[in-house]
Amino acid sequence: MKPAWLLLLSSVVPSALAQQKTRLGQSEFPADGRLASACGSASASFKVSLDRKWHSPLPPQSGQAMLYFIHDAGIPFENVTFGYPTTKYALDGSWVGAGHGDSWFAVPVAPGDHHICSTLQSSFVENRVELAHFTAEPGGAYYFRTRLVMSQSVELLELDRIDSDQGQYLVSAFPMSSSTPKK
Repeated sequence: MKPAWLLLLSSVVPSALAQQKTRLGQSEFPADGRLASACGSASASFKVSLDRKWHSPLPPQSGQAMLYFIHDAGIPFENVTFGYPTTKYALDGSWVGAGHGDSWFAVPVAPGDHHICSTLQSSFVENRVELAHFTAEPGGAYYFRTRLVMSQSVELLELDRIDSDQGQYLVSAFPMSSSTPKK
């Protein structure tokens, strides 16, 4: 009786997990490597360094808004990020940077509607894409946080817009990320 029950369970669970991903708004890369129009090229890769001295929000440029990308790794020891995947972020179809572990960076944005894409840069974790949109106003500050939620069988990347108080707190607590495209 047990082997039949386990066989049934092993065939139902993967299907249920796939449906759960769809309901959560999380998608995988299509087979040909294309990403959503909000993302950049699927092959883009970044080298990331962290500035552990910079812990304050950046002022917006005149007539612009600031968009903050924060990755909250939930790692209790800030220097333990070996093997942790890099998270890369795109704005309106172009990659704008990446973070590693607990980190943040900001980019100026023009007023208007914008589309965000985040994905992991990792050969160990299945590629997933998270998408969001927002409308920027001059002088505004917009905070988006990603978190990697892992269990024994599933890794989920979450992208959420967060309150400015929480965003400012995380910016003050985490190092600033600086990234350059790998060649």
